[in-house]
Amino acid sequence: MHTPWPLPDDNGFAAGPPEPDSTDRHLEALVAQRLSIDSTTRRQQISIAVQNRVVILSGLVSDANARQVAADLAWDVPGVFDVCNTMRLGDQRRTRR
Repeated sequence: MHTPWPLPDDNGFAAGPPEPDSTDRHLEALVAQRLSIDSTTRRQQISIAVQNRVVILSGLVSDANARQVAADLAWDVPGVFDVCNTMRLGDQRRTRR
């Protein structure tokens, strides 16, 4: 016998997105703390998200050094499995060739 897919009105999707894991929330707090303490990263516009122990860094930073330091600080947090660094340099302007 074949089991039909749930219909949208069956309330199978009512729960919404899953709650973040407590480990992920803890890692996010630790990374945020490290970035706020470090003199290179504390004044940068960095957003932090953690999913399945993968730290996702996004936002704008003033230079390549700040981008690298933020990633290094995130990697140094015990329990971090990977770091996805999508931060962009805020002062660069695109030039057309």
